Parts: sequence; structure tokens; C-alpha cells
Amino acid sequence: MTPDERLEALREHFVKLSTVHRELESQLDAARGRQADLTDDVDQLERENEMLKTSSLYIATAEEVTEDGVIVKQHGNNQEVLTEVAPSIRDNLDAGDRVAINDSFSVKQILEAETDARAQAMEVTGSPEVTYEDIGGLEEQIREVREAVEEPLINADQFREVGIEPPSGVLLHGPPGTGKTMLAKAVANETDAAFIKMAGSELVRKFIGEGSRLVRDLFELASEREPAVIFIDEIDAIAAKRTESKTSGDAEVQRTMMQLLSEMDGFDERGEIRIIAATNRFDMLDRAILRPGRFDRLIEVPKPDYEGRVQIFKIHTRNMNLSDDVDFEILADEAGEVSGADVKAITTEAGMFAIRDDRTEVQMDDFRNAWEKIEAEEDEDEDVSKTFA
Repeated sequence: MTPDERLEALREHFVKLSTVHRELESQLDAARGRQADLTDDVDQLERENEMLKTSSLYIATAEEVTEDGVIVKQHGNNQEVLTEVAPSIRDNLDAGDRVAINDSFSVKQILEAETDARAQAMEVTGSPEVTYEDIGGLEEQIREVREAVEEPLINADQFREVGIEPPSGVLLHGPPGTGKTMLAKAVANETDAAFIKMAGSELVRKFIGEGSRLVRDLFELASEREPAVIFIDEIDAIAAKRTESKTSGDAEVQRTMMQLLSEMDGFDERGEIRIIAATNRFDMLDRAILRPGRFDRLIEVPKPDYEGRVQIFKIHTRNMNLSDDVDFEILADEAGEVSGADVKAITTEAGMFAIRDDRTEVQMDDFRNAWEKIEAEEDEDEDVSKTFA
């Protein structure tokens, strides 16, 4: 082999070696990346293994902080123990705090105050879009609600100067669909106070003491958010007249009502917390919850009169494309004694009739046809209920 041939062969061999070198470097980088991933996995598994081997902590309450240590009561077995606590924890520990303890009853950490998550979920964070202008035919009721709920929160100094305590609660009662819940939504929209909404049926719980605890947590949440408004819909679910029933379910409902009465008119000052409640069954309520000091204003929300129906028709049709033949006064007269919810249903159904006929304008006949359809459905529902009665 000549020198040139040998040189050419060496060059080809060098190129091959360079290619293999690059491939090996690439494989080495991939192996290093895989090693890093496996190292992270191993670290995670080791941490999880350590957590699994660590003993669980128990929940307890610090009953008393003494010079010798802390007396804690473990939840569940109510066992009281005098135990030591680290100085760093002791400086921030007060009687009544929830703490976490280990098997030796040593305090490991201080826990946050216990609050039912269901109570926190009942807080309305966004203001409803309903305003007082959206409610027709209830001028007197709106005035009374604003005086009892808004004014004490806005003009608290004026009440102090006059020398009177503001009304503590407002109970709205009347037939379904008359605007009781809309009044509460308008209050939530108009005030800067925290608004907490719940239904009475949500406070009826299965286990003993659970409903009472939820009521207590709701009022504690309101105290933390002062000023606050608590709205209880369907209050008859927990505030019905007490009977001699011995069943556990009725007894639990009555315990929940007792807790509600205590929170509404107890020894402690309630602060800037106003209560609005609503019910369709005023006749079912227990007299204890109706006395002054709990609900100082009992406001009846009746079905709208003729003028009220005209106003409600105008409210629910202000964004509708109406023909010139639509007469609200005639509609209010022909509809008779309907509720505000019925008027809204009529306007919605009238719009559906126009869409069905491929029209963009709602006519007078659409409203009449809508009312006939709603009346027929109501009569059918009454017939069905009589059949099963």
C-alpha cells in the first residue's frame, strides 16, 4: 500500500471514529439525563418512605397553659394530659387552640381554628346583578328592608346618636315567586358587606350536633367578615313549630334551631351582622324565632297588584324587541293575580313563540298564547297532584 493509500485509509478510519464518538456522546448525555430523572424519583420515593414510617399526629385542644407545661385534651377519647411544649411553640400558644400531638402527647404544631368548609362555601364572593330597579311592585317592602339592613351598616353613627339599637333581623314571608329572594340579592348588590347565603334545608344534618356546629361556624365566619349579611332561605326547614316527637331526626332539627336562636339573640354582642330570612310557610314557624330581638321586622311580600304587574311586565321586557300593539296595562289586567315569577315566565315564553315563528319582534298575541300555555300547565299539575293525593 502506497503512502497516499495509507493516508486515505487513515482518514476514512478517523471519520468513522468521529461518527462513533458523536453517537457515544449522545448516548452518554441521554444516560446522564435518565440518571438525573431516576435520582429525582429515588429522592421522592425516599421522602414518601420516610413519611410512611413517621407516626401520625393526633388532634387535640390546649385546655390550659401552665408554668409546668400545657394541658391538652385529645379529640375522640377526651383524655387530658399535662405535656411539655417547645419554647418556640409555647410563645404562640393560647388556651383553646387546636394543636397536633404525637404518641407521646408532645405538642408538635399549632393548627388553624376549625371552620366548616361548607360554611365558607356559602359566602357569596361576587355581587348578584339584581338591583332594586329590577324589582317591581314592592316599593314599601324595599324601603323597610333598606331601613333594617342597609342603614345600620351605612349610617351606624346615626343610630347611636338617636340612641336606639338597629333592627337585628328581617323576615320576608309570602307566596312563592313574589320576589323575596330577589330582595336579598338586591341587598347583596347594593351593600359592601360580606353576603352569606344558605338554605334552611342545608342546615338539616344527619349526625347529632353537626347542624348546630354548621350554624355556629356560619356566624363565626360572619364575625370575621364584618360587616356581613346572612340570608337564610326556606327557614321553615329548621324553624318549624316544635312538637313532642321523639325521633332522632326531629330532635336534631330542634337542636339546630336552638343554636340558631342562641346565635341570633345570645349573650354575646353580634356586631355588624344583619340577618334576612325568607319563607313561604309563615304559619309553620315557631313563635320563639318570631319574637322581637330575633326578627324585629316581619315583612309580608304579597303578589303584585295591578300597578305592580304593569311595572313587572315593563321590567322583564325592557330588553325585548316589542311590536307597537303590546299593551302592558291590558296584559296586567288579563293575567289576573299572578306572581312576579309568573310574569317573567310569560315574557320568556312569549319570546319563544316569536322565535318559533321566525320573528324578531314579539307581538301581543305571543303574550296571550304564552299565558294560555302556562295556565294549561298549571291546571295539569293540579290535576296530577289531586290524583296522587
